[in-house]
Amino acid sequence: MFQKLFILATLFLFLGKPSNEEMTYYKEYYANGKTKMEGWVQKGVKMGYWIFYYPKGSISEKGHYENGSREKYWFFYRQNGIRSKEGQYSKGKKSDWWLFYDLDGNLDYKCQLNLGIKNRICLQYDNGRISSAVKYKNGNRIREYYDMPSFKRENKLSDLR
Repeated sequence: MFQKLFILATLFLFLGKPSNEEMTYYKEYYANGKTKMEGWVQKGVKMGYWIFYYPKGSISEKGHYENGSREKYWFFYRQNGIRSKEGQYSKGKKSDWWLFYDLDGNLDYKCQLNLGIKNRICLQYDNGRISSAVKYKNGNRIREYYDMPSFKRENKLSDLR
């Protein structure tokens, strides 16, 4: 009994109990007994912090829900635990900067998104350094840059924020 209370208290401490008393903590399992997903539910709708798992137990993704839509910052992982991508959601759509990682967990590229569509700039990385940039408008490729001097001539570095 003490162990169950300790686990529940730990979950409240790290995941936070939402202030609304109608919220309940939900946990679903795979057939093998491993946790599939866990998080807060209000009237059958995902709310607050959620974690999703692969069948063998490693985390596949984690982030926040508001009214059943993904919101705020999310992290995604490969089955071996290495991060694959991360980024911001707004109203259930990818927004702002999204970072994508190679199989070793090194930054591969990052893109600015608006409503899930590439918009503004995507940067390609090679060994931790920017190797090229592509400018987009509403998902359409406008211009590609293969060196930073040409990129800087036509763009403001503040565009990279």
